[in-house]
Amino acid sequence: MDYSRPELADKLAAEYALGTLRGPARRRFENLLPAHPSLRRATTDWERRLETLTASTPAVTPPPRVWQGIQNRLFGAHDALQASGTQIGQMASDAARSVVRWWERLALWQGAAGMATAAAITLGVMLAQPVPVQPPIVVVMGAQNEAAGNGIQPASYVASVSGDGRSLVVKPLSEGQTVALNKALELWAVPAKGAPRSLGVVSQQNATTVLRTALLKDTAAFALTVEPPGGSPSGKPTGPIVSVGKLQL
Repeated sequence: MDYSRPELADKLAAEYALGTLRGPARRRFENLLPAHPSLRRATTDWERRLETLTASTPAVTPPPRVWQGIQNRLFGAHDALQASGTQIGQMASDAARSVVRWWERLALWQGAAGMATAAAITLGVMLAQPVPVQPPIVVVMGAQNEAAGNGIQPASYVASVSGDGRSLVVKPLSEGQTVALNKALELWAVPAKGAPRSLGVVSQQNATTVLRTALLKDTAAFALTVEPPGGSPSGKPTGPIVSVGKLQL
């Protein structure tokens, strides 16, 4: 998996920071962090973003006059308590109701603040969440007998196109396979109608990454041909077809 892709790195970092990436997947992500700067940057950005949103509501300390008023109402008339139990009982009852109302207002305010914080977190995550990464499209490019007829070893390759159609990885199915000595292997996007488009020269033994915009546009198949060193001089296929695969969308 190409962890250097910004979309993939941001998606994994968001799930990790939010805590939705769990179990073996979370441990695997943590093991990948030291070796992938893009994952570390994305994770740091998400943790900083969520730290701002999830800052806890600060505690509110009642003003001194509130507690002083409660103490005066409860304990400021000791003689009156002895003289008139009914009157003092009423005062205590009023003070208790006042305290209850004050705490109810405080709890209501804190509850509203908590709901606002939760709403802000949800909205922030919804706005910042990247578009889900589309799965790659895999095209198996089978060996062509045309190559063998020209004294060239046929070969099978596989092409993997990203879901957004901006990158392609092509590699041989057999490691160390050599198609042609002192020749170049050129990749082509073949439309249903019209001339093939060159996607550049690729390696005969290792995986090659091709970056283009709209790789899938007007493309019905991918083909590999044997060309002179550096690729076709005319911009059109000149050598035998080594491998070809149809695109199934």
